[in-house]
Formats: sequence, structure tokens, C-alpha cells
Amino acid sequence: MTDDAANEPHVPSDAERAARSRVREQATGLTHHQTEEAIEAAEAAAVEAAGDLESADAATRAAVAEWRRITELLFDHGGPYSPDTDAFVQGQLTARDPHAYPNQGLGEP
Repeated sequence: MTDDAANEPHVPSDAERAARSRVREQATGLTHHQTEEAIEAAEAAAVEAAGDLESADAATRAAVAEWRRITELLFDHGGPYSPDTDAFVQGQLTARDPHAYPNQGLGEP
């Protein structure tokens, strides 16, 4: 699988969602430098298990991608990571909340 194919937009599987959630829990309270170390560890584990990141399963690739996203977020942040202040996470929660868009079903028979 090429990097391009692995990074194409798609509906994440339950395993990918769970992997991202686990990373967010593990990252809570960590600083930029600590998340950099976590990326290195996650990538090394993927290489050890699958030979390279591209050959790893979707959940592993999702976890590494989430570590990268959080590390980039913290680059200019200076403080520890918190999902409560992560705009990406908060946007996802809002989009998945059925009460966020109460009129969504209007107009349907």
C-alpha cells in the first residue's frame, strides 16, 4: 500500500477510531517532546510487527497518524495535551452528537 492510498480520506473503522482514542488518552498531559518520543516508539513497534509502517494494519497506521497530529498541535502550544482543548477532537464530538443538529431530520417523510 502506498502512502497516498493509506492517507486517502475514508470512513474510519471501529479499530481506527479506538486506536485514535487510545492515543488521545495516552497523550493527555504529555508535552511536545514526550509525544515525539511516543511517535518514535509507535513507529518502531509498527516496523517490528509488520516490517514497515505502510504494511501495518489500519489501526496501527491510525495510531501513528494521531501521534503525529497531536505532536504537530503541541509544537507551538507549549503546554501539555488535552482533548478538551483540541479543536479537532471537539469538532468530531460535535459532529457525532445527535443533539448538535436537532433539525437535521426535518423535511424527511
